[in-house]
Amino acid sequence: MDREAFARQFGDAPEVTIVAPGRINLIGEHVDYLGGEVMPIAIDRQLVIHASPVSGDLCEIFPVGFGHDSPTKISLKDLHRREARADVWLNYIIGVLSGYRDAGVELPAFRATIQSDLPAGAGLSSSAALETAFALVVEALTGIEQDVVDRALLCQRAEHEFAGVPCGIMDQLAVGAGKKDHVMRLDCSDLTRSYVPIPEGLSILTADTGVKHALGDGEYKKRRSDCEEALSILEIDSFRNATPEQIGEAEKELGDRLFRRARHAVTEMERVERFSKALVENDFETLSISMKQSHESLRDDYEVSCEELDALVDAAYEAGSGVGLIGSRMTGGGFGGSTVSLVDSSSASDLKKYLEKFYREKFGRELNCFITTVVDGAHVLSPS
Repeated sequence: MDREAFARQFGDAPEVTIVAPGRINLIGEHVDYLGGEVMPIAIDRQLVIHASPVSGDLCEIFPVGFGHDSPTKISLKDLHRREARADVWLNYIIGVLSGYRDAGVELPAFRATIQSDLPAGAGLSSSAALETAFALVVEALTGIEQDVVDRALLCQRAEHEFAGVPCGIMDQLAVGAGKKDHVMRLDCSDLTRSYVPIPEGLSILTADTGVKHALGDGEYKKRRSDCEEALSILEIDSFRNATPEQIGEAEKELGDRLFRRARHAVTEMERVERFSKALVENDFETLSISMKQSHESLRDDYEVSCEELDALVDAAYEAGSGVGLIGSRMTGGGFGGSTVSLVDSSSASDLKKYLEKFYREKFGRELNCFITTVVDGAHVLSPS
């Protein structure tokens, strides 16, 4: 993205450029914080930071194209959590800076611009991209180099402690360790990962509803708390070794809400296994069924979908093979955000047009729908 924006704002050229992609999770939703397996990809919608070091202890950060008249300032001597609504986005950055400071890193003051074509609140991990990008700014300007897993864990802590979202590790690792043309299979219990190639002739279509989710508003925390309570009642420490039959037998003891939360966790973990195998074997029928069942479980058992997401998924399956659909589901934390559809590459533009027309007619507004490619994770583009 435009290096000249940095020069216009600060009067000179940036010394370092960081690129951090968004992520889409193909399957394994709301199980990363439960130690399950997930299958995300890094996408070609991205966040770009241009930065240069400065003397002193004041960082100046200017988001380009977000209506800011002047840079926002952060003192390295005062890395406190911001509470004002207009400033809460800074908590992702402040949390990262605080994490490096606590690790003994002498923080550099810097000037930076933020540019992004990654829609915020769309379930595409714009927050993890922001965290990871500024982690790499710190590393590039100090000369330290951290393992991708350690960096992801630092960014996750920033989101927990400063943004107030008890997220799992999937977003930060997908953003940081994505691999071009591959799906990551990440085991969130031990952070081991492997990569499965995207089958030839398969495209990924993302549809951003424009309904902004806010995972820090309490509902995300409630889902995690529900699962922890269910585990306590079941007297097990993980859903990894539980079965749907075991959860069914405990329905009365769990009660309706906790039963449905536990059923989603266990069945979603099983779907990841089926989906991964189907991806390797080009078994598109199983991919389709797995994605549909995943969405239905998120809608009914986990209750994190919304009207717009449900309508888009239903519309995609109703159109079906006529527009090359293989499978569709909501992606991300939910309560708004986006759907992801796997589609025959030769028909991807047809499905895009179909969903855009459907959404315009049903909801009276435009759908931000785009075909994405799978890219490598966050990296320093031009180190100082």
